[in-house]
Amino acid sequence: MKKAVYILYFTFCILHSKAQPKPEFRGVWIASVDNIDWPRRNQWNVDSQKSEFIRQLEVHQRNGMNAVIVQVRPATDAFYPSPYEPWSQWLTGTQGKPPVPFYDPLEFTIDEAHKRGFEYHAWVNPYRANFSVGRASIAPSHITKLHPEWFVQYGTTLYFDPGNKEAQAWVIMVMKDMISRYDIDALHMDDYFYPYRIAGKEFPDAASYAKYGNGMTRDDWRRSNVDSVIRQLSAVIKEVKPWVKFGISPFGVWRNKDKDPEGSATRAGVTNYDDLFADVLLWLRNGWIDYVAPQIYWEFTQPNAPFQPILEWWNSHSYGRHCYIGLGIYKAGSSAAWKDRTLIPRQIDSTRTQPNIQGQIYFSSTSFDKPLNGWSDSLRNNYYREPAAIPDMPWLPKKPK
Repeated sequence: MKKAVYILYFTFCILHSKAQPKPEFRGVWIASVDNIDWPRRNQWNVDSQKSEFIRQLEVHQRNGMNAVIVQVRPATDAFYPSPYEPWSQWLTGTQGKPPVPFYDPLEFTIDEAHKRGFEYHAWVNPYRANFSVGRASIAPSHITKLHPEWFVQYGTTLYFDPGNKEAQAWVIMVMKDMISRYDIDALHMDDYFYPYRIAGKEFPDAASYAKYGNGMTRDDWRRSNVDSVIRQLSAVIKEVKPWVKFGISPFGVWRNKDKDPEGSATRAGVTNYDDLFADVLLWLRNGWIDYVAPQIYWEFTQPNAPFQPILEWWNSHSYGRHCYIGLGIYKAGSSAAWKDRTLIPRQIDSTRTQPNIQGQIYFSSTSFDKPLNGWSDSLRNNYYREPAAIPDMPWLPKKPK
């Protein structure tokens, strides 16, 4: 009798474990800048925008995803009615022009995501202000017109000067307003802090460095400027809605080992710490952010930044916060390595062997409309066949019912 009871018990455990896989974050970035994913280019019709967003959600739902990271402030503009920043040119074709007939895209996309059980992470860019000087649509009410002294041009892009204290306060105010008014599950920033370097050109922040440098080296001062915004945003979220998560998706390499013994065994030409002035490890150690999603968009055989050692490095440097790995599914077919049908499956398998990695995020949404070496089938029929809950963050309070 006892033997039969044990058999029934273990059978139940096996069946239950199949029905309830380990919690895992399975996200997709939906980029609005330059109409990469949504809305589609020249898709200004409101009904078409709505149906296209729903179509993309349903693709991701079939593939087993449980979160979307939607870009709602790509260039100091808004995909929602903001009292501070104009409507995005990538929503209506002209910056400052509202959708007709009127709707609130942020509210709409949150509702549609939540209906399908997705977490909604609102993706914002802190410093980019004019995506293409001389070509972008810029409204008269845009902050670059009202306070041109806050901005600097680097290449063909206009940026907030991160060292300008008034500019920092503006960014915090805009984020606080959005977090206060919308039912987002997380605030998300990607890798664009100080911009990627342009060969032979120094970022033009000499004036604010002279004013605010306080004896620091220029590099340390730049990092402190970004630290300030991250720390303040963390405090604002905890003040306004402490259950809302704060996540950063940095460039895949924090720092090379030849520059810092704490760095990874890589020879990356760009790093977060030395080039983008983003000390992500400081933010993790201090608990200012709740998750990190490094963009490891490289194959296992990449000579300077191979996937596996970078993955293992982040696994060892998440400091108790969540780590979701950004996978470059958009690169399918772009080289011999990315024609290998086993590449993304092996990368998923590798993330699952690391005890401090809680999931994956894919760049980007409309890549899933392509054949992708059969990877959508692999997700739908194998890796994400069974639904998974979002991993819990025990340090955050529960969202009120």
